Amino acid sequence: MKRRDFLKIATLTLAGVSVKPLTNLFTKPALADISSQGTQRGLPQWVMVVDLDICGKKDECTDCIEACNRVHNIPLIKDSRHEVKWIWNAPFDSIFREQGFGRVHEEWPKKSVPVLCNHCENPPCVAVCPTKATWKREDGIVMMDYHRCIGCRYCVAACPYGARSFNWKDPRPYIKEIHRDFPTRTKGVVEKCNFCEERLARNLVPACVEACKEGGLIFGDIRKEDSMVRKILSTRLSIRRKPHLGTEPKVYYLL
Repeated sequence: MKRRDFLKIATLTLAGVSVKPLTNLFTKPALADISSQGTQRGLPQWVMVVDLDICGKKDECTDCIEACNRVHNIPLIKDSRHEVKWIWNAPFDSIFREQGFGRVHEEWPKKSVPVLCNHCENPPCVAVCPTKATWKREDGIVMMDYHRCIGCRYCVAACPYGARSFNWKDPRPYIKEIHRDFPTRTKGVVEKCNFCEERLARNLVPACVEACKEGGLIFGDIRKEDSMVRKILSTRLSIRRKPHLGTEPKVYYLL
C-alpha cells in the first residue's frame, strides 16, 4: 500500500467514516504471481515474452536487433568500450547463471537469447537518477529524457541487467542512415530500450517483435484478460532475470 493511501485511510477512520474492510484493501490483484504492476485508471501494463522454444533455433539470428537499431538510430560502434545496445544476444547460461537451469536442460546453456531493458516494476535506475532524466510511466515503461540526462551514469551502475549504454562519443557519425521518426542522441547521455513507446502511440508493436517472423517475441498488455501475453504466462512456465533482487522485471522467458 502506498503511504498516501494509508494516511487517507487512517484519517477517515479517525473521523468515523466507514471504509472498506482492511482485508479487501490488501487483497492481491489477479495474476499477482505473474506480475505486481498497478492497474490505475485502466492503463495498459506492457510486458515482453521471449519464447525459448522458438527464439534461438535460427543460428546467429539478429533480425530483432537490426530492426531496433534501424528505427532508433543506434550507432554501430565496433569498439566494445563505446558500443551502444538496446537489445542484443547473450548466452543463456550467463544471464541465468544464478538460477542454475543449465544443469537441468543440456541445450539451454548453448542458446543465445535476446536481452534488453526489463522495465522493472521497482526500477533501481529511477531511484538513483538525480535529475529525473529516467522515470517510470504509469503503463510501466521506464523512460529516458535525453535533455535532462547529465551523464552521471548513476543509472548505469544501478541497473543489475547491464541494459543501459553511455554515449562516450557523438553517436551520429556511426549511424548508417538516420531514421527521421526518432531523435538522435548526443555525446554524454545514457540511452536504452524504451519498449518502442513511440510505436505504441501509433498502435504498432515494438520493432523487434514485428521483425521476429518466427513469433519468438510476444508483446502485449498483461491487464487484458484476452491478451496473448496474459494467456501464455498463465499456461506456461516462465522465468525472469535475477528475481531475487525484487525489481520485478517485465521481460519473461518461456521455458
